Amino acid sequence: MATAVTTHRTRTVALVGHAGAGKTTLVERLLATTGAIERPGSVVDGSTVCDTEPEEISRRHSLSMAIAPIIVGEERIDLIDTPGVADFVVEVERALAVADVAVVVVSAIDGVEVQTEVVWRLAGREGIPRVIVVTKLDREGAKYESVLESLRETFGKGIAPVELPIGEGPSFRGVADLLADQAITYEGGKATRGAVPDEIADDEHRVREQLVEGIVLADDELTARYLDGDTLSMEELEGALTVGLADGSVVPVVCVSGETGIGVERLATLLSEIAPCRGVHGTRGGDPVELPRDPEGPPVLRAFKTVLDPFVGRITWFEVVSGTVRPDCVLLNTRSRTDERLRSLQVPRGRELVTVSEVTAGDLVAVPKLADTMAGDVLAQKGFDIELPLPSSAVPTHEVAVVPRKQGDEDKLMVGLHRLEEEDPGLRVCQDDEAHQTVLTVMGDTHLAVVLARLKRKYSVEVDVEERRHSYRRTIVKPAAAEGRHKKQTGGHGQFAVAHLRVEPLPRGTGFEFSDAVVGGAIPRQFIPAVQHGVERAMASAATGFPFVDIKVTCDDGKHHSVDSSEAAFQMAGAIAFNEAIAAAGTIVLEPISRLEVRVPTRFLGDVLSDLNSRRGRVVSSDPADDGESVVVAQVPSTELIRYTTELRGIAGGHGTFTAGFDHYAELPSNLAAKVLAS
Repeated sequence: MATAVTTHRTRTVALVGHAGAGKTTLVERLLATTGAIERPGSVVDGSTVCDTEPEEISRRHSLSMAIAPIIVGEERIDLIDTPGVADFVVEVERALAVADVAVVVVSAIDGVEVQTEVVWRLAGREGIPRVIVVTKLDREGAKYESVLESLRETFGKGIAPVELPIGEGPSFRGVADLLADQAITYEGGKATRGAVPDEIADDEHRVREQLVEGIVLADDELTARYLDGDTLSMEELEGALTVGLADGSVVPVVCVSGETGIGVERLATLLSEIAPCRGVHGTRGGDPVELPRDPEGPPVLRAFKTVLDPFVGRITWFEVVSGTVRPDCVLLNTRSRTDERLRSLQVPRGRELVTVSEVTAGDLVAVPKLADTMAGDVLAQKGFDIELPLPSSAVPTHEVAVVPRKQGDEDKLMVGLHRLEEEDPGLRVCQDDEAHQTVLTVMGDTHLAVVLARLKRKYSVEVDVEERRHSYRRTIVKPAAAEGRHKKQTGGHGQFAVAHLRVEPLPRGTGFEFSDAVVGGAIPRQFIPAVQHGVERAMASAATGFPFVDIKVTCDDGKHHSVDSSEAAFQMAGAIAFNEAIAAAGTIVLEPISRLEVRVPTRFLGDVLSDLNSRRGRVVSSDPADDGESVVVAQVPSTELIRYTTELRGIAGGHGTFTAGFDHYAELPSNLAAKVLAS
C-alpha cells in the first residue's frame, strides 16, 4: 500500500482529451516513474489504478474521473484522469472545476480530435492554464510536426513547444529540452542528459529562439536582458513560463510515450516547476472574493463529487480551498446550516483510500459518511459564510423511459436509479405521472448503456427501454353550448341534475376558466362547484383522447330537485354537458413545443438550420458566440427531438451541444393528429 504524503504545496492537474489519446496510460507511467506504484498497469488487461469499474475495463475507456496523487521532490500533484467520451463530459467539467492546470493529451497518430477541441474550450471558459502533451510518439504513424501544425491551426497563437522529439515512431528515443538546451535520451529505461544530436540541432536552435522570445514577453526585465544578449538561466525561463502559462498567453507542448516512459519524468518535473496554484472565486456577503490556497487561512472545503461505496457508504470528495483540516474537525455546511464532523480524512488513489492525519490548501480529500453534504456544498468554520459554486455543467438531454423486466421490481428500480443519480451528475431520474413512465435523462446512448449496466450489476435490476411518450393536449375551435341531464331513479332518493354550459376557445396558454352565470336559483349555489368539478374531470379524462386546455366554460342555466339533487348528480351533469358541447365545437390536437438552444461551430451552422427546418422547427435567432461558434434559438416540436442528442453529433461532427425545455403548445397538423389519435 502506498503512503499518502501531504505537502505544503499541492497542485491538481486534470488530464483531459479525446478517448484513446492515452490519458490513463500516461497516468500509470507517471505513477510508476515517481514511485507511487511499482510498475504501470495496462488498459488492455484492466490493471490500471484509475479504471476500476467493470464497465470501464470492458470498454477500455474511462467513464468517470479518478484521482491519483504523485510526489515530485517535496511537492504533491493530484492527477485527475478523466473520460474522453462525449457522454461523460460532465465528469470532465467537475475535474476542471478543481484543477490548477489542464493537461490536454493529444495522440501523435490521431492529432486534434473532437473532444480535444471540446475540453480546450471548457478549460478556456474557466480560465484554467493549459499544457499540451503529445503522446504515442513511439507508435508507427506518429507525426509530431503534423500534429504541432494542427494544434496551431486549431487553437491559434500561444502554442509553444518546450520539447522536440528525438526520433519518431519506433525510433523515438528521447526529447530535446528547449529550456535547458539539452537532450534527454533513454536507453534501457534510463535517462541520460547530453548535447542535442546533430540531426535536430538546427531545428532545436530555431524553435528554442522562438520559445524564448515568446515567454520572456511576460517579464519586462527578462525581455530587456534578452534583447541585450544576456543568456537566461533555465530557472528564469521557467519562472517566465509560469507567468505565461497562468495568464493563458503561452501553452507549453511536451513530448512523451506513456508506453515506454520516454519524457514522462521530465513532464512530472516540469509540472512541479511551472504549474501555478489557482485561487478559488466566489462570493461572501454578496461581494466577489478570491480565496488563495493558504494553509494558514480559514478552513474551507468544497465538495465536487459523491461516491457510494458498497462497504463504506457515501463518500464525499472535496478540494481543500483554504486552511488546514484534521480528523474530527467540525465545519458548517453553508447551504443546509448543519454541522458536519469530518471523522476521517482519506486521500483517493483510484479505488484505494489512504488515511492521512491532515490536509492543507490545495489537497483533494475524501470524507466518508457525511450526513447532509452534496456536490457544490461548502464546509467552513462558523461565521465564515462563503459561496463557491461549481461551474455550470453540461445538461443531460436524451430522454428514455424504462420499465423493470421482473414484476415487483418497481421499488428496487427507483432505489437503484436514485442512488446512481446521486453519484452521476449527468443522470436525471423522474416519474412522469401523466405518461405513467419512469424517465431517465442521460447524456447519450453510451451513457444510457453504462447506467443500465451499473443498475443490473449494483442493484440486480434489469429493465426494458421504451420510447418517451410526450403529452399532447386538445382544445376546441369554435363556441358551442349543450345541456347535460342526469336522472336516475332507484329505491329511496333518486338522482337528478341538469346543467347548461357554453364553451368557447381561449388563447394558447391560458388554461381553463369557469364562469358562473346562473340566475334565479336554477342551480343552487352549493352545487355550482360540483358542476365545475365535473367539467374539470371530463377535461382531464383519457376518454376524450387527451386532456383539454385553453377553454372557457360558462354555466348559465340548469334545473334541480329539492330531494333528489346532490353534488354527485351535478358533477355527472357537468361532465355530460361538457362532452356534448366539445363535440359540437369541434376539436384539434395540440403538441408540445420546445425552446431549443443549439451551440455549434459556425462551419456547421448551415447544416443545423437545414435540419431544424426538416423537423418543423421555427428559428427565432442565430447569433455568433465566442471561439468561432454560433448559437441558434428555435422552437421545435418536442416529438422531433427524441433522438436529437445523437443526431446533432452526427450533423455537427460531434461538436454540437444543446439545451431544450417546454415552451408552449401549438396545433398539430391534421395529418399527424389523425395518426396520434389512432395510436
